[in-house]
Amino acid sequence: MSPQLLSEPLSIYLNDHLTGAFGGAALARRMADVHPDSRRAADLRRLARDVEQDRDDLVRIMNSLAVPVRHYRTWLGLAGERIARLKPNGTLARRSPLSDLIELETMRAGVEGKTALWQALRAIADNDPRLDRDDLDRLLHRAAEQTRTLNGWHQAISAGVLTGRAATSGRGTNAPHPGDV
Repeated sequence: MSPQLLSEPLSIYLNDHLTGAFGGAALARRMADVHPDSRRAADLRRLARDVEQDRDDLVRIMNSLAVPVRHYRTWLGLAGERIARLKPNGTLARRSPLSDLIELETMRAGVEGKTALWQALRAIADNDPRLDRDDLDRLLHRAAEQTRTLNGWHQAISAGVLTGRAATSGRGTNAPHPGDV
């Protein structure tokens, strides 16, 4: 197939992932901001920086592939993250313990999608000199680290939230903090 035939699907695919990357970076930053005093606050800040770097790496890769960034889509990712905050969570006046679990699962799904993106690009890197195989391997490694971190938090947070054994946060919620696992 000629590169001409692949340019439109590639552009749509990468811009779809970029939309998610903007939403994921905003969510990761918010998770770090909501839990600044937790035992794993440094891990949350690192996760947020890594997700932001992944987003920036995707933009760099898109530029190397001459795929235009559809800026209106980046706003959709940010808007989607903010709209998701309005989801009913069992409380009206304060943050629900369930919010931590839902946000964590959203981040896990985002990292799984990002991993699939890096794998898809890695699969074509041998035939496209614009893609750096070592760079994609590095991105895959970072995504695997993020998955391990999020999976570890998920076990503790889900058990705490779903059984009512959540640690008190000091902010009027019973939310187990990702940093408290």
